[in-house]
Amino acid sequence: MADKKLKITLVRSLIGSVPKNRATAVSMGLRKIGQSVVLPDNDATKGQIRRISHLVKVEEA
Repeated sequence: MADKKLKITLVRSLIGSVPKNRATAVSMGLRKIGQSVVLPDNDATKGQIRRISHLVKVEEA
């Protein structure tokens, strides 16, 4: 489990989403559709992904 990473890609628009969900996506570094970020696979990241799971695609990196 050491150094596991997740590649998170924004696949749905943030327009019209709940402000809390939009803030979560922006805090993860996702601002445009198709933009990807690589983040560590930890509990904090998993909680953020759970909140915006309908907006993102997650892969192992």
